[in-house]
Parts: sequence; structure tokens; C-alpha cells
Amino acid sequence: MKTLSNIALIGLVLTSSLCSSCSDFLDQEPSSNGSVPAFYKTETDIAQGVAAAYNALMATSQYGANFIYLMEIRSDNTYTESITNSGGIYGDIDLFRETSYNTVLENTWIGCYDGIKRCNIILDRISNVSMAEETRNKYKGEMLFLRALTYFNMVRLWGDVPLVLHYYEDPFKAFELGRTPLNEVYNQIKADLIDAAKLLPEKVDPSRFGGALSGSAKTLLGKVYLTLKDYSNASQVLKEVIDSNQYKFISDYTEIFDVQNKNNSESIFEIQYTDAITGLGSAFANLFAPIGSSEVTKGVGGTEGNNEPTGEFYSSYSDGDLRQNVSIGKLSDGRIYCKKFVKSPVLANQSDANFIVLRYTDVLLMYAEALNEISFSTSGEAFKYLNDVRQRAGLQEYTAQEINSQDTFRDAILKERRYEFAFENQRWFDLLRTGKAVEVMNASAKGEFTVKAYQLVFPIPQSQIDTAPDIMVQNAEY
Repeated sequence: MKTLSNIALIGLVLTSSLCSSCSDFLDQEPSSNGSVPAFYKTETDIAQGVAAAYNALMATSQYGANFIYLMEIRSDNTYTESITNSGGIYGDIDLFRETSYNTVLENTWIGCYDGIKRCNIILDRISNVSMAEETRNKYKGEMLFLRALTYFNMVRLWGDVPLVLHYYEDPFKAFELGRTPLNEVYNQIKADLIDAAKLLPEKVDPSRFGGALSGSAKTLLGKVYLTLKDYSNASQVLKEVIDSNQYKFISDYTEIFDVQNKNNSESIFEIQYTDAITGLGSAFANLFAPIGSSEVTKGVGGTEGNNEPTGEFYSSYSDGDLRQNVSIGKLSDGRIYCKKFVKSPVLANQSDANFIVLRYTDVLLMYAEALNEISFSTSGEAFKYLNDVRQRAGLQEYTAQEINSQDTFRDAILKERRYEFAFENQRWFDLLRTGKAVEVMNASAKGEFTVKAYQLVFPIPQSQIDTAPDIMVQNAEY
């Protein structure tokens, strides 16, 4: 019989280590090591559990580090400076030679399911806890949003994944779980986001930055619809976000990523980091600064040279594109690095630079993309929003002569998104959604590696296969 330590989907079935609570929203986790049902009895308990679910997104296993390897370095935008670092686990992902034993994949899988578990705990118990209905709806909507976001990331990384919607008191229930068909997982993602959009408030609470809002759920739902090529529903829900007037297209691109301007009017959902509490800071400065450098980190902590822009990407910017210097920095020795989301740390891996997951410009460009897929037009909102983005970047607007067909508009949108959302974990998924991943990556590889269609999803971690080989089937050709 398998021991508990070998059970698949560890994050789903075991209660995570629980730390002492503090008054800060970012660090409110249960302080008890008792059973889950025994702990969640009061509104304060629920609030701490909600904060714990948000904390899961911050972790190294998700937005804190691993997603950058799986969503950005995987693309043609960036690479890892040392392919042998940490035994090659990052370089293998960069060069499309990872195996099911890669620990980045295993840790990400476990981290994602730990986050889902935290959401499920709250969703299972919140109805039995006394609190104002408005507060209950807000917390429930937030958990539905976070669960949907995590599953959306997982299905795009692995394809079919086990769909778990409740917390398991009996950890051996995990043995009954297999991979749920992709369409069923997507149906649940959509259902969660539709419900979340109804439950969540429309406006931000200034005393509690970082919580998901109705616009967050609708924006993510629009991205899900776009991924599924449901352009009618995508355009409808994204137009609702635009018409809500809750967000602003900031005229200065620099202002969006100024770490002194976090949670600004362009931001729809971002991961909240703080340098004031050990363990809750972002590691981006240390992760992204070139190896052996000290200018970015001011000598605080080591530097790993990850997520470095490729020379091709850097040189491909159009002359005068104002986004280049906001997104990419250059050291005095000439080396370039990812500058977005980077602020010098107060301690190693301890900065208060947030990571933006969803922002308003994405809504505008996704809406333009959906409109073009429904019907190409050289006049109207699709052309306008694309040109608004270019104009802010300091570039000439496209003319009807330059973009004269649905195909040329598709190409223009994909190209614009590459520069607009550089290093925001969008590029790999954009290539997947548009069917361009194999073509683009093989062209960028210049013979260093060859991408095959099966590599558009990652292998299921071998630890999960080994735990339940009868029901956990590996992705083809891995």
C-alpha cells in the first residue's frame, strides 16, 4: 500500500503547513494544525483561508517563478542564461527536452493543486459560517475565480487534468482520481467564472487591494472563450468589461509598470507582493538579473540570469517603440535583462514588485481579435483599439492598405501582443491559441532544437503517474 507521502495530487488531499496569522491581508493563514472542519468556524477563519488561497499564487511553484519558465522562457521571447543551472531543469524546458521527471513540472503541479485545495476548503465550508451575505458572496466569488484561473493555467500546460471540486477528508480518495477530459474542465472553468462575475463586487475596496473583482472574472472568462475560439461570447463579455468604465487605458506605458503605481487603473488582477514580510516578497530581480551582475539587485542576493530577452527579440522592436526600454534593461557591460516587475530587493528574493496577470489593454486587444474573427473590417472598434495600442507605443497607426484582410489583422494582433505583453506570461499561450507555436519556435531555434506537436503540452509529472499508473495516463509520446 502507498504511504501518504506518495499519494498523487498531494496539494489536494493533505492540509498544508499552516503558519501564524498576521493582520496583513497577504499573510492571513490559519494558525491551527488541527483538522480543517474544526478550524473554519468564524468569519475570521474564512478570511484567513481566503488569504491563504491568494498566497498560493505568489509561491515559487506558480507566479513567483515556475510559470515564468513554463509560459515565457518556453517561448521565443526569452531564455535561461545557464542551461546547466540546477541540474538543467530550467534549461531543459527552454530547449524542449524536459522529461516527466523534471522537478519544475512536479512542483508546479503540486503547487497548483495546493491552491485549488485551499479554494475548495472555503467553498465547501463558507455556507455554514455566519457572516454578512455581501461578504460571503465576495469570498465565494474570489475562490471561484482563483480556482478557475489555476485550472485554466493547468489545462493549457498539461491538457486533461484531474478536476477536483471538493476538499478530501480521506486522502486515499485521491486514488480514485484520473484525468478529466479537457472539455469538462473548461466547462467548469466557465461555470466558475460566470458565477464569480455575479458574486464579486465591481469596484475595488481601497482597504484591500488585490482581491478579484467582477471585471477580473469577466476578463478571464473572455480569455477562456477566445482560447476556445468562441468569438461571439468572447466579444460579448469583453465588451461588458469595456462598458463597465472601471478600468482605464493609461496613456503612458511606463506608468503601468512603475512599482510605485501598483494596482493602478489599468490593472485588473495582479499578484500582490510585499518586502515588509519575509517570504512574501517577489524574487524577480534576483531571478532575472544576468549571472554575476549586481546593478539590478544592488548586490543583494545572487543573480540567476533567467527570463533573459533573446537578442532576436530585442533587435526586433521597431525604431521608436517606447515599450522596449520599459520592458528591457541594459547593464553597463551591454547585457540585457527583463526589466518589467523588477525592483531592487531589500533582502535576497524579497522585493515588493507585483506581477500583473490581467490588465485592460489585454481586454482591448482580445476584443479586437474576437471582432476580427467574427468579421474583418477596416473600420470600427477592432482597428481603433489596435491603433490605440500602437499610438501609445510611439508607433505609426496601421492603415487599411497595410492591413487589408482578416489574415493580416490576425498577424498584426499577434505581433502587437508580443511587444505589448512581453514577459507577462502571455507569449507561449498566444502562440498556442493561434496555432503558431511549432512554426514560430522552430524558426527561432535556428537548428538548436526541434519542436514537435506533442510538445505543445508538458508531460504529466512522473510521480503522479507512478502513484496511480492505472488511471493517470501520460501525455502521448512522453
